[in-house]
Amino acid sequence: MLSVQTCPGMTEKPDTRILFVSEDMPLYKEENKALLCEKIRNLPEFGGKAEKIYFVSMPEEMPLPRVILVGVGKKEELDAERFRRAAAAAVKAAMEAKEKSPAIFLPDAEERLESETTVKAILEGLVLANYRFDVYKKESELKVLEKIIILAEKAALPRLEKLAAGVEAVCTATHLARTWVSTPSNDKRPEALCDMLEKAAASEGLETRRMGKKELEQLGFGAMLAVAQGSDAGPCLLTLHYNPEKTADKTVALVGKGVTFDSGGLDLKPPAGMEGMKMDMAGAAAVAATAIALARTRPSFRFIAAIPIVENMPSATAYRPGDVFRAYNGKSIEVMNTDAEGRLILADTLAWLADVEKPDLMLDMATLTGACMVALGDEIAGGFTEDSMLAHALAKAGEETFERCWPMPLPKDYKKLLKSELADLRNVSTTRNGGAITAALFLKEFTGETRWAHIDIAGPAYLSKASAYCPVGGSGFGVRLLHQLLTDLEKSGGL
Repeated sequence: MLSVQTCPGMTEKPDTRILFVSEDMPLYKEENKALLCEKIRNLPEFGGKAEKIYFVSMPEEMPLPRVILVGVGKKEELDAERFRRAAAAAVKAAMEAKEKSPAIFLPDAEERLESETTVKAILEGLVLANYRFDVYKKESELKVLEKIIILAEKAALPRLEKLAAGVEAVCTATHLARTWVSTPSNDKRPEALCDMLEKAAASEGLETRRMGKKELEQLGFGAMLAVAQGSDAGPCLLTLHYNPEKTADKTVALVGKGVTFDSGGLDLKPPAGMEGMKMDMAGAAAVAATAIALARTRPSFRFIAAIPIVENMPSATAYRPGDVFRAYNGKSIEVMNTDAEGRLILADTLAWLADVEKPDLMLDMATLTGACMVALGDEIAGGFTEDSMLAHALAKAGEETFERCWPMPLPKDYKKLLKSELADLRNVSTTRNGGAITAALFLKEFTGETRWAHIDIAGPAYLSKASAYCPVGGSGFGVRLLHQLLTDLEKSGGL
């Protein structure tokens, strides 16, 4: 998708080239580009305002028929996300103009404009925006670009090619997660979703293993099996394994909630609450896609991704409020709400990984609670961990990727809200307040002594309105966040 080329040595001649324009500063050293940008910036209908697009048709004698200028706003407002959004706006404009392979000039007027942070953000915006989920439409409204050419000086080619390859590896994995989340539930029942994820992971060289109902019964996954018993579609636990070429000192475990459709079970959701529940496996999608991105970028640590997949349905065989089940680690759970099913399938998986794999770090990602959406809105995830260094690293990775993850508390005294008179604990709090916190505290009961963080992505996992670089549907949120977090921890020795 991304092709880094030098301007004199281009292997193809694009019909359109893209330039960035600021409201109040030059972004290019080269005189012709700078003059064109300055001239267009002065037009009142454009002005270089953020994400504003202006098309320029060049005279026939010019070798370049059309230029797309995209605004980035004022100098004082320029940051990585501003450039990411501007690059995405340029891609959308090129798609609407039915371009196939536009070329883009990267800003170079100041050192900070050429920094890895800025360039990476631009490349991310280009790839993230070049996506459509239209497999169910007879005719596609927009076609994705076949190629995006990045024009660079010859000396910068090696650095840019490496950066572009890394960005494409992660952002196209984000595309996969989006597609899996947007796929309707009738086409991704547990076995079908397991097939999708396993096939994609195996194609990237990951070792895969899947366990069905019998194997899960033998392992003692009582909580996960309880959720699954209401559906005629059996449960599946998919694991993806990566081992680096050299013996790894550290092991990371990733867990993603995979509820392919959540009706609420016998505690049935209202119709409006069910309509979007195909997205309740967004944690599974993000974790599988992160595993694929990591397989492409080849980290030095070993990792295992474990993805529990079920369907939560009401039926004569469904689990009931008041039932008690025993999880993998032996703890008994009183079910007080069958619509709090995600934490049950995560509980068994976390406990099993902590016991069998003994990872140095365990991260779970899930569309777990509406309470987290109430607290943080639709665009920010909640991060829960008792490890302050990990909390800081998670927040930092969120800022770097703009997949923001806000540190949330895990107060020990709130644990009393999960106390059951009948079992070791109940699956929901005795109060409606603080639901995201008590859900995280519930999960912590199954992590043992493992260093762990829980990421609640209920808000940003699915878009009801298009964002700057994602159409309506699954957002793929979490893939870039997790990859950035693990890359940062690997580099800093923080794993």
